[in-house]
Amino acid sequence: MTAPNTPPIFDGHNDLVLRLLRGAVTPEGVVKGLDDGHIDLPRAQEGGFGGGFFAIFVPSPSEKSIRYEEMQKPQYDLPLPPMLDHGEALTTTLDGFGVIEALEDAGALTICRTAAEIEEVLARGDRMAAVMHIEGAEAIGPDLKELHEFHDRGLRSLGPVWSRPTIFAEGVPFRYPSDPDIGGGLTDVGKALVKECNALKIMIDLSHLNGAGVDDVAAISDAPLVATHSNAWAVCPHARNLTDRQLSMIADSDGMVGINFASAFLRPDGKMDDDFGLDVMMRHLDHLIKFLGEDRVGMGSDFDGALVPKGIKDCAGLPNLRTAMQEHGVDDALMKKLTHGNWLRVLRKTWGQ
Repeated sequence: MTAPNTPPIFDGHNDLVLRLLRGAVTPEGVVKGLDDGHIDLPRAQEGGFGGGFFAIFVPSPSEKSIRYEEMQKPQYDLPLPPMLDHGEALTTTLDGFGVIEALEDAGALTICRTAAEIEEVLARGDRMAAVMHIEGAEAIGPDLKELHEFHDRGLRSLGPVWSRPTIFAEGVPFRYPSDPDIGGGLTDVGKALVKECNALKIMIDLSHLNGAGVDDVAAISDAPLVATHSNAWAVCPHARNLTDRQLSMIADSDGMVGINFASAFLRPDGKMDDDFGLDVMMRHLDHLIKFLGEDRVGMGSDFDGALVPKGIKDCAGLPNLRTAMQEHGVDDALMKKLTHGNWLRVLRKTWGQ
């Protein structure tokens, strides 16, 4: 049996940066410890949260104050916000890069650009390992100039959309029950974005893309297909989850999926309600492994961006997840793969280093 907080979990998605952008917390607070939220350095060390993809996300001007209430109904279909203004998105995105750099300066994390760097930080355990990720490419114009500037600053992962439309693609709404086959695929500039990401070795994130968009990325990209924080549609038929056909495509590309901890994407009834057992997560784990194999599944918590199961609560509660996996039959070798080894594998293959 492994120790409760080992091996370290490297995670596909968190929204800590958004908390700092909103002024709710400071980098120093993240280092010393916070009274709420899901992630800070002391809780990360307590729970064995080694780091992950730190998302830079631009919120829509109109906040979704009724989302959780609506998502507790038996059926729901939340309207998506309109496309963002490029200039406003660029300003917020640049502020997001500044937040991650400030977290590094404060000693909370180390920005990593290679899989080897992630491994080094995970082994030390004194900071979180951070990959710079953009969720929703609104800050990038049609000439893709900003993509190169962001890459120079450390960007290594990009989601073309966060559900609402961009000039590159359409996303999936927060709709239950629903499959992801909603709307059109990549635009011409979206296809150019995928090719340029391939050239720069920037990982493309399929999470939030609709079915046609995923198909287009699969047809164009020369990199493994990756969904950083998505679940199995067969277990929870939510528009945000991946169908068996999509899982087979990801497997064929030697990509991977990070299991999303968001309650509404885990529960078979699609409700944003955190009162359920971790056995539900094990059902998603089993289904993903069935289609992807043991080398292509990891974690994609959505910490600080979702309502996670009570049995986990925050990153200090990750030992409960490891225990649930052990009791479910996950041995030490598979545990290392699921907690961080598979992410390192797919990032080496994507980044070439």
